[in-house]
Amino acid sequence: MDQGAATWLVLLAAVVAANAPYFSKRMLLVGPRLHPKSAWWRLLELALLAVLTLMLGFALESRIGQRQPQGWEFYAAATCIFLVLGFPGFVWAYLRRHRGED
Repeated sequence: MDQGAATWLVLLAAVVAANAPYFSKRMLLVGPRLHPKSAWWRLLELALLAVLTLMLGFALESRIGQRQPQGWEFYAAATCIFLVLGFPGFVWAYLRRHRGED
C-alpha cells in the first residue's frame, strides 16, 4: 500500500469512527441497546474510537517506513480534527428533530 492510499484509508476510518457513536444506539457499538443513550457513553465511545484510529495511522505509518515521534501538538490537533469530523453525527443526534421516533 502506498502513502496516498494509506492516508485516504486513515481519513475514511476517522470519518466513520467519529460519526459512529452518534448513529448507533448500542453501548460501545456492539453491546445492548440504550434508550436514550447518554452523552457520556458517546464521549467514551468517541475517545476509544479516536485512539483506535490513531493506532491504525501509526500502524500504517510504520508499515510504510519509519514512524516519526510526535509531540503534544500533534495529539491536540488530531483530537480537534476528530471532533470536527464527528460534527455531522452530532447534528443528527442532538440538533435534528426526530419526528415519529420514541
